[in-house]
Amino acid sequence: MCNKDIREYANKRNVRLWQIAIELGINDGNFSRKLRVELSEEKKAEIRAIIDRLATE
Repeated sequence: MCNKDIREYANKRNVRLWQIAIELGINDGNFSRKLRVELSEEKKAEIRAIIDRLATE
């Protein structure tokens, strides 16, 4: 599975993928499709930052 690290990180922090999609300004279905292909490390870092921010709210 591609981007398993992102999926697990979000799950551990109790952040849903649809919440990340909203922060990225895209539809949750589009975000799920993006996760089918391995993301760049830069994009993963951006998503981890979003997860961290959402987890502390």
